[in-house]
This record gives sequence, structure tokens and C-alpha cells, in this order.
Amino acid sequence: MTQRVELAAVLDRLAIDSLITEYAVTVDDGDWPAYQRLFAPEGRADYRSAGGIEGGSAEIATWLAETMRVFPMRQHLIVNRRLEFGTLDQDIGDTARVAADYVNPMRFADRAGDAPSTAPDFVCGGRYDFTLLRTPGGWRLRGVTVREKWRRAEDRPRAAPTGG
Repeated sequence: MTQRVELAAVLDRLAIDSLITEYAVTVDDGDWPAYQRLFAPEGRADYRSAGGIEGGSAEIATWLAETMRVFPMRQHLIVNRRLEFGTLDQDIGDTARVAADYVNPMRFADRAGDAPSTAPDFVCGGRYDFTLLRTPGGWRLRGVTVREKWRRAEDRPRAAPTGG
């Protein structure tokens, strides 16, 4: 590889890492318009393994906005990111895949009479599979698939949690 190709690969890795971090932050902050902007025009997400839905980014953002209201405290930790680029003629391609593990502690909305707390009531973990596409506006998500592997919930009478 030439230095120019190596530099392009480093810059792409940094941009993709930033996009994955932004994904976690937008979900945790409930910034659903920003969430939608992370996706390519035909981008989709699949949250079915966590009890959710599969659909286009606008549909998913609407579903998350409603679902996440029960969890006002959320904090995704996305780690162990493994990145693979699509290649064309030994150069960096316009597609990429990222497999990354996550841990997601969340707190249910307080009920009347509950003492305030910041401890999570619900924690889940698993793996994200992200597919990405280079667009004129930069790297965007083409697909997000959640593969929940485990969950732990405090024993409280609440609706069944689903998470992003």
C-alpha cells in the first residue's frame, strides 16, 4: 500500500469510529432527527432480537422515540469494534462492516413514590452488526442489526423492555 492509501484507510477508520459513537450518543440522548441523519437514504435497522422491530430509519426512529420513553437513563457502551472494508482493485472500497459488542444499562422512569436513583434497572448486552456506505456526505449506516445475547432486569412490575 502506498502512504496515500494508508492515510485514507486511517481517515476512514476514524470517520467510521465517530459514526458508531454518534449512533450510541443519539440513542442515549434521544435525538431521533440526528439518529435518522446517520443513515444512508435506504438505511435500515433490525432490533427484533431485542424484542423490537425491523424497518427503515424513519420508522425505527419513531419506534425508538416511543419505546425509549420508559428508559429516560440510557448509556450504550460499544466496544471491541472490528472493521472490515469492501475493496476494489486493492484500494479502500465504498462499503464497510463493523461488528461491535455492546453493554447497555438503562433506568426505568420513576414511578410515584420511588426514591430517586441513578442505578440501572435493566442491562442488556450483545453485538451490533453495522454495514456502512460511503456517501457524498461521508460514511453513513446502511444497516444496523442488534444481536442481543443477554439481559438482566431488576424484578419490578413493568412492561417488557425492548432496547436499541
